[in-house]
Amino acid sequence: MTTSTQGTGKIPAVLVLEDGRTFRGRAYGAVGETFGEAVFSTGMTGYQETLTDPSYHRQVVVMTAPHVGNTGVNDEDPESQRIWVAGYVVRDPARIPSNWRSRRSLDEELRHQGVVGISGVDTRALTRHLRERGAMRVGIFSGNALPDEGTMLAEVRQQPEMKGADLSAEVATKEAYVVPAIGEKKFTVAAIDLGIKGMTPHRMAERGIEVHVLPATATAEDVYAVGPDGVFFSNGPGDPATADHPVAVMREVLSRKTPLFGICFGNQILGRALGFGTYKLKYGHRGINQPVQDRTTGKVEITAHNHGFAVDAPLDKVSDTPFGRAEVSHVCLNDDVVEGLQLLDQPAFSVQYHPEAAAGPHDAAYLFDRFVELMRDNNQHSVSLMEGQRA
Repeated sequence: MTTSTQGTGKIPAVLVLEDGRTFRGRAYGAVGETFGEAVFSTGMTGYQETLTDPSYHRQVVVMTAPHVGNTGVNDEDPESQRIWVAGYVVRDPARIPSNWRSRRSLDEELRHQGVVGISGVDTRALTRHLRERGAMRVGIFSGNALPDEGTMLAEVRQQPEMKGADLSAEVATKEAYVVPAIGEKKFTVAAIDLGIKGMTPHRMAERGIEVHVLPATATAEDVYAVGPDGVFFSNGPGDPATADHPVAVMREVLSRKTPLFGICFGNQILGRALGFGTYKLKYGHRGINQPVQDRTTGKVEITAHNHGFAVDAPLDKVSDTPFGRAEVSHVCLNDDVVEGLQLLDQPAFSVQYHPEAAAGPHDAAYLFDRFVELMRDNNQHSVSLMEGQRA
């Protein structure tokens, strides 16, 4: 990526897809060039949380909502320390942000962090193209002296694809840190950071959990060194087929029957740990309005998603795995994609979406309570076993 932070929306820009289709517009954010995988997000709000979600690393996000930036940027809502998207595509950016928490405009924030974007694009046509052809490599070029389209297309086609990309270690913390419980401490959780969002350990802290956030390279020994009541595997970017190390760590956790919860990338890791395959979706699920059914209750939830890969597990049967029986617990009502897994013989489950609701609806917040119940039940069972041995 090469950028300049001196441009505004009057500078020409062009978006070039790897199949040769181009869209012309104006510079938005930094001026320069950037590359990534073109994906679209259907959320009408929550753009600040989207931009700072590490799961969007190396992706150029197309916003389907036509008007973006109207609430500006504040200092409370980021999900990490920086913007992670590789590029940003909007149709009609707000000229003047208006919100009592706003500190600066979205355009200013993008420029400040060197994120190249484009505005004035027919994002409806672009989204339909991606739905029909699938997510693909893309480049955004802006400036007063742009290369010819053939040169730009050649540069786009030289970029690496998302399939086969191993990215979690690039976005995860390098050093372990602790998010203390809010109020009385009830449990300790070791959280493997594969691209974790800040709201996730906060949701656990609200429930009396002290969260030890560990790097993606953490070993099983590192996990158990914190004395966890439960283990959590976070969301993150890249192809789960490359995540051999997290899969090995999860298998060790499963072998010890420690309560386990995973979201997004963590769901795919659980799928692989159980012996299921994963595959790349045509254009993925991204946004805060995705309908999912919890098959354990029959309840339909509106949920927040950001995933381009999914687990290949049978929807309508219980599967035998090396760690006991497993079943699909949640399914997307739009396309029957697996959105959750659970083990029936030990305390482990996962979902493919984002129950921390940042941004997004709060329909799935109960999943953190379900994790708490697993840890409480497991601790009570351990106490009962110890008392029985003494007797």
